[in-house]
Amino acid sequence: MYDVLVIGGGPAGRALARACAHEGLDTAIVDRQDRVWTATYGAWADELPLHTPVAATSTVVRAYAHEEHLIPRTYVVLDNARLHELPDTVTVLKRPTDARYTFNATGARKGRAEQTAVGTAIESDRTDTTLMDWRDGDTFLYEVPLGGNRRLIEETCLARRPGMPLDQLRERLHRRLEPGRQEERVRFPLDAPRANGRAFGAAAGFIHPATGYSVATSLSLAPKVAQAIKAGEDPKHVIWSRNARVVHTLRKRGLEALLRMDANETRDFFELFFQLEEELQRAYLSGREDVRGTAAAMAALFRAAPWRLRAKMMNTW
Repeated sequence: MYDVLVIGGGPAGRALARACAHEGLDTAIVDRQDRVWTATYGAWADELPLHTPVAATSTVVRAYAHEEHLIPRTYVVLDNARLHELPDTVTVLKRPTDARYTFNATGARKGRAEQTAVGTAIESDRTDTTLMDWRDGDTFLYEVPLGGNRRLIEETCLARRPGMPLDQLRERLHRRLEPGRQEERVRFPLDAPRANGRAFGAAAGFIHPATGYSVATSLSLAPKVAQAIKAGEDPKHVIWSRNARVVHTLRKRGLEALLRMDANETRDFFELFFQLEEELQRAYLSGREDVRGTAAAMAALFRAAPWRLRAKMMNTW
């Protein structure tokens, strides 16, 4: 019997398997495909553990609503090939077996609200990132360097219930530029419920309900979960602490407010958001256990919003 069995070989599952092996736990992972992922994973550098492998780094990060906003944080694209690697002490299986601790890391469960996107890679030596460009309608453009003189340009619907069809996003993207040889497609739920059992990553509900990010959370929590197992403690308090549950609830209210807004209101909302003080932006985007900071960011947005936006926030915040 293994000490730890992780079911699912994505970034979250492999991070947990690596961390458990590092703690000397007899670890196995179920990964039927066992191949490097093609999806692009971005993250704020200050959210990641030291020595996280990255493929590209942006020190200039912009967002556009009505105006251009410079975000004073470093943004990175993760190196999938290196994140996929496992130590020799981890056994890769094709089907589950017995273990003292079994974790579901098979990805997000179904939800009703979705983030969808279609992207293409072009040749470019630019290293800056455009996190969001809302200047054209109710979807935004996301641009990020991939390394090797390549750049991903993606048409993204941040949140919609149900998600915007990929064909519609593809048409919008192709109106902006000629398609590249390889297309990247994105679809995942934003309002999937938190898991009560032993789950990790998106399967546990780590997806930020108002932004869609989850991989950095998985990478930073994996060593803490492994340490709890090594110490004979129940890892559920690491995976979902009380503060993390409260913040998740607040973020879901933020999602509900976004779902109520039309294109102009969404643009107005993000104009206000990127005018917030840096620490409030950071708290809402990255403070998974920062109840006070998350609440302060939401309160500041509400105070700054005109009445038509407040009306959309009123019943959810």
